Amino acid sequence: MPQCRFSADTRMVALCTFSLCYGAVLENLQSRADLTERIRGCIVDSAPVLEIRPEVWAAGFSAAMLKKSSSMTGPTTESLDGPVVNGTLNRVGSNVTQPSWGECFLLSTLRKFFEIVLYVPDVNKRLCKVLSVLSEQQPPCPQFYLYSSADRVIPAECVERFVESQRSLGRSVFAHDFVSSPHVDHYRSFPHVYSAKIDEFLKVCSTVEVS
Repeated sequence: MPQCRFSADTRMVALCTFSLCYGAVLENLQSRADLTERIRGCIVDSAPVLEIRPEVWAAGFSAAMLKKSSSMTGPTTESLDGPVVNGTLNRVGSNVTQPSWGECFLLSTLRKFFEIVLYVPDVNKRLCKVLSVLSEQQPPCPQFYLYSSADRVIPAECVERFVESQRSLGRSVFAHDFVSSPHVDHYRSFPHVYSAKIDEFLKVCSTVEVS
């Protein structure tokens, strides 16, 4: 779920969203100038995708439905984490989680479903509007994208293309690839690194003046 963090005087807002909800959150904020003008930073975990891709929606819904039993949220390789100050990281070995027959069937069914639903005229029009807001109407503040090359729901290359497109528009954009953590599981996999990266970004945001 998206979260907004407010400072004591409500002047500073840091918007934090996860997975596929970021575009919809931005669209809803278009009518809230009183709020958007206070946003000093946007943190996006495991997103976004700037195309209508049924396989991404299928993977996301499958992971949400199966929760911990989903291979999408299981370990993919070794994870490294530890105190950042001394550079020493703890190594935790884990096996790649393979999808079960039931999960494969669910993924196939959901993909066929979204191949139809996402292209229904009204639905497609709404999605295109959300994607337009996502690409062209970001708040004028620093953006930070946390993603992983091992994410089986949101492809890393989709996030990287979006980051480059925002930078080409002159936006202040930061990104970090956790390499091996599953979808929306970067904090659990790398708590020290995740926290350190967020702290660094919030320090950057604290220097942004509120209009």
